[in-house]
Formats: sequence, structure tokens, C-alpha cells
Amino acid sequence: MLAIALGTLTSCDDEVNPNTLIASNVDASFTFTPVAGAVNTYLAVAQPKGVISSMWDTGTGASPGKMTETIVLPDAGTYTITHTAVGAGGALGTATTQVTVATSDPVKGNLVKGGSFATAADQANWKKVIYGTGADWTYSAKGATVSGGHAGIYQAIDVIKDKEYTIDMVISGGASKDMWFEVYAGKVDPATITGDYSDGGKVMGLNTWDGCGNTPVSGKLSAIGCTKNVRLGVISNVVKFDITGKIYLMIRCGGGIAPGGITIKGVELRGK
Repeated sequence: MLAIALGTLTSCDDEVNPNTLIASNVDASFTFTPVAGAVNTYLAVAQPKGVISSMWDTGTGASPGKMTETIVLPDAGTYTITHTAVGAGGALGTATTQVTVATSDPVKGNLVKGGSFATAADQANWKKVIYGTGADWTYSAKGATVSGGHAGIYQAIDVIKDKEYTIDMVISGGASKDMWFEVYAGKVDPATITGDYSDGGKVMGLNTWDGCGNTPVSGKLSAIGCTKNVRLGVISNVVKFDITGKIYLMIRCGGGIAPGGITIKGVELRGK
């Protein structure tokens, strides 16, 4: 079976159709067509009548969107595209279509190995760093889950100097308290560091003191995170490096993590 990767969602149209009545039937139908001249890029257009908001899912979790979305599927595979339409009174409708991507995008292919955590082979690509008693990451077909304590996972990735990359993942969990969840991309091997990893500066994350993670979370970290990219000074998942060679993607979490933990899957590092 071919691997499924979460596509990049880009809003193209802010149009919605509010309805003050409670909807009895919400039409979530949409068209899904290739964009001419663009690699592995598709235009999803949902009908707007009676729809207040939309969610789009390319296989690893739903993310908020608009009636019209540009969806990029960089990796080869077969995808089920699901549109969830929200109508008046919270009524829901869903529609799906399936698309097969024959060839991976040579520029935007995912450099992360085992980002789904679904199999033993996937999980073997990751190493753990445990900082606190009772802290751990556990792996399953649902993803990687951190619960309690203070712990990180990481892997080495080869990159090209001055090339821009984006980092992302699908994240889910309940409401946490006094919790931080951080992503780094540094040049120093975490195995050589005693204490918290901070090489390269935080790229993205959740932080309850900054106002995210203190309510239930579900979706792409790039869309729901509130931690600033230290290198850029704004919320952004873009990174680049001053070397050609090995860097380390580190994901770590600590504090009052929600009961049941925080789960990630669909971890990506892709060229722009």
C-alpha cells in the first residue's frame, strides 16, 4: 500500500453562506480538478449554499478551510479527499472523492522517515530523549503519543544549504494546563546534549501561556500553533540552514499534558 501524506491547504476564497435556521440537510458536494501547470496540485470547489464553514481532510486529519481550496499532494499515493460542510445549528454533511498521485514531487517530497509511526519500521527511524520521571513517547497506528513528564523524539535529516523547507504534522489532544510542545531543527545531535534541546531555536509549537493547547486541539500544527519561529520572529513553519548535510528534527513536550496525552502523525519536512 502506498503511503498517505497530508496535503498542503491554501485558502483561495473566503465566501460562505450563513443561514440563521437550523439546517436539516447540508450539501457537502465538491469538485476536485488538477491545476494546469502545477505539480500534484488540485482545486477543490465546494458548493456554498447553506454552508457556514468547511473542513478538508486528505487522509491524516481534518483542517479548517474555505469553500474553495488549493490542495497539494506532494507524495505518490492514493488519497481519499473528504469535505465536511458545517451548516446552521452545527449540522454536518460530508462528501468524499478519491485521487491517485502517480509520481512524487521531486522538490516537495517528504524528507521525514516514518512520520506516520504506524509500523515498527516507521518507529525505528526515531530516537527518544527522556528528561523526566514517568515521561515517555509511545507509538501506535494512531501516531506518536507523549504523556506526562518531559520527553522528546528526533531523527537526523539531510538538507541543502540555503534551501527553504517547511515542517508540519497533524496534532491532537485534550485541554492541557501549563504545557509546552516545541519543534526544533538544529545542527547538534540531541544525544550529545544534557538537558533541554534548543539548538537552532524553536520553529513552531503549542504553549498554554501563549494561548494554544489549553483547549482541545486537532489539526495541522502550522494552522493551530501559536509559538513564534525564533529565526523569523513570527509564527511560521519555514526553516533554512547554513550547511549542506545533517540536521536533527526534534519534537519535545513537557508540563501539564492533557489526560490521554498529545498525539502526532503525518510528520513532514519538505522543500518549498
